[in-house]
Amino acid sequence: MAFEGLSEKLQGVFKKLKGKGVLSEKDIDEAMREIKLALLEADVNFKVVKDFVARVREKALGQEIHASLNPGQQVIKIVSEELGLLMGGTNSKLTYSPSGFTVIMMVGLQGTGKTTTCGKLAIYLKKNGKNPMLCACDVYRPAAIDQLKIVGEGAQVPVYTDSESKDPVKIALAGIKEARRLGKDSLIVDTAGRLQINEELMDELRSLKKEIRPHEILLVVDSLMGQDAVSSAEGFNEALGVDGVIMTKLDGDSRGGAALSTKSVTGKPIKFIGVGEKLDALEPFHPERMASRILGMGDVMSLIEKLEEDYEEEKAAELERKMKKMEFTLEDFLDQMGQIKKMGGIASLVGMMPGLGAGKLTDDQMAESEREFVRMEAVMRSMTKEERKNPQVLNASRRKRIAAGSGQPVSQVNTLVKRYEEARKMMKSFMKPGSKMRLPGGMFN
Repeated sequence: MAFEGLSEKLQGVFKKLKGKGVLSEKDIDEAMREIKLALLEADVNFKVVKDFVARVREKALGQEIHASLNPGQQVIKIVSEELGLLMGGTNSKLTYSPSGFTVIMMVGLQGTGKTTTCGKLAIYLKKNGKNPMLCACDVYRPAAIDQLKIVGEGAQVPVYTDSESKDPVKIALAGIKEARRLGKDSLIVDTAGRLQINEELMDELRSLKKEIRPHEILLVVDSLMGQDAVSSAEGFNEALGVDGVIMTKLDGDSRGGAALSTKSVTGKPIKFIGVGEKLDALEPFHPERMASRILGMGDVMSLIEKLEEDYEEEKAAELERKMKKMEFTLEDFLDQMGQIKKMGGIASLVGMMPGLGAGKLTDDQMAESEREFVRMEAVMRSMTKEERKNPQVLNASRRKRIAAGSGQPVSQVNTLVKRYEEARKMMKSFMKPGSKMRLPGGMFN
């Protein structure tokens, strides 16, 4: 998971601070040393780390303590705010053309996932009411055009290609003309990459920029490259001028140093992050929310947005009605599991839950949670519809039959029923007048 190592170390530092009623300058200096080491181990740029720690220390020593926070909690609050600012402060949105037709030019080195990201961005645009088209301008890499066609097919977006031409500028201009003719309102131009930055590559990209006049130039970098990704971002920006960064494979980067360094080093914001291989696994980057995830506070806003995006409105309303009337059944439980699978499984949601962020669950624990998820689904699918609607009928013989049908022991059936009953009791307490839902963890626990 992203930032796993950094999150675990920072939470260890804060745990020490929370136990102290008063913080001395020595306590703060010791905490700053540990935070500095944690950031450096996460492969954050040295100068960025130095400046960050200095700002946090200055605020921790000079700021008055908020009435509702103890000194340790105040330091956590400062670190959270500074981490958000370090990554850009707020979400940086795409710039669209006021005339109604937007050209987005995608650039980057080979191997960063640029072509696939073109498809992911197209899906994002579609979800936000746009009507995009892709344009294949990588005329050098073998099968690049075919790859973009496959990506376009997966995203259900048309792709403009010209296998006869070797001139990217000519292809891009023709692509713009064709997109307009088809009534599209945006064109995503996939350009050629190289194994390293060189003048030939930059000359070609500068020519493209001059002729097609893109409204956005987005640089795709691979977060797993660490500070090499930051260096390439700096090089592209100096030579070409980019408007923002898309950071791929962030879900597989346990350190996260590139994401924490990019904005400070290049001055350009991270606009999107790739969080999986599927074509819908592209998210707008929210620095303040990512800071919250790193510190184990969760990301409730992103969780809500994901639920709203993937959960059908009618089903949500029906579920709320059933919960209020205490009519929630195993049939509904099974439906919820299907929704979680649709959203990418447990792993995609854990980092957003307060108290369950990076560093809280090991890879083995996560894998076991996914396996448990599969076992529970198998048990429920082995029940009849009547048994799922009315679990009270599940006597010993029925449970034995269900166990045999699901390939699980009877104990697994018993565990499922027990968890279901616990969930019902929890819902009942939430629905009492004046009660408030309490999520695990929290910002300053």
